Amino acid sequence: MQFGPEEDTRLRELARLGEPVRVTAYDTPEAKERLADVEVLLTSWGAPRITAEVLELAPNLRAVLHCAGTVRPLVSDAVWERGLLVTNAVAENALPVAEFTVAAIFMAGKKAPFLANIARTRRDDWSYLGEHDVLSNRDRVVGIVGFSRTGRQVVARLTVPGSGPETREILVADPLADAAAVAEAGARLVPLDELLAASDIVSLHAPELPSTRKLIGARELALMPNGATLINTARGAVVDTAALERECETGRIYAMLDVTEPEPLPASSVLYDLPNVMITPHIAGSLGTETRRMTAAALDELERYARGDAPRSVVTRADMEFVA
Repeated sequence: MQFGPEEDTRLRELARLGEPVRVTAYDTPEAKERLADVEVLLTSWGAPRITAEVLELAPNLRAVLHCAGTVRPLVSDAVWERGLLVTNAVAENALPVAEFTVAAIFMAGKKAPFLANIARTRRDDWSYLGEHDVLSNRDRVVGIVGFSRTGRQVVARLTVPGSGPETREILVADPLADAAAVAEAGARLVPLDELLAASDIVSLHAPELPSTRKLIGARELALMPNGATLINTARGAVVDTAALERECETGRIYAMLDVTEPEPLPASSVLYDLPNVMITPHIAGSLGTETRRMTAAALDELERYARGDAPRSVVTRADMEFVA
């Protein structure tokens, strides 16, 4: 899906390709023969990890251009030690996630997915409308946890006049964000606890790092106001699943989860059955034809590499400490 006829044509215009053009493993005779000559690898989701053993087979390799988001599962320490150029298409993947998130924020304001759950069993009775707080997208406080590429795009969409909900305020919590940059984007930088306590809708956009695992646990969930909605399109591990199960089971808050920990949740999880929870199977990121944006970005990097121009989306070893 990522390489259709147009992408294949452009790739052949930019690079001298041998056969096979694509491999799914590095240890086959055909792959080993190709690696001996290869200068640039184009990779995507599911690509084999580039280990020291792989690099031994590829003495001429100079660049790894990733047609997807995070390179964490792909690159080993040997890649950094070799000094290879590594790029990714995180910015392009952030776009559909931001679109999905803004749609979720609109839906959360009206409690739409949760009312839809109830409608399945209370088919001829709409009296439950009054049981779900204010159904409105006006005068809401939205909290963005993580001023990442996606977080910034969400803020941008929420602050465009006439296109976002009429929020009272947009709050951002991120220990690495610059207050002036957040303010320029139209939001206000606050500590996480303040954001959680003040927000009607909390959207998570933090990477999964040792410091962010279970960032949202029982204490943090308890800070959220009654009727607030938690949206997670980031990483499941950012939320303590057991704590979320307990909190949602009370019916006090709502949750819209595109990612979970584990993924998928076990069939026994109470979250599947709660009317105040919506679960989608990790669909916010690039899927189908959306993946072509990332391919185009990687081919743009290949074109810059071929011309000797500076790359735009470089990933460094130091980045691994802060990004997904």
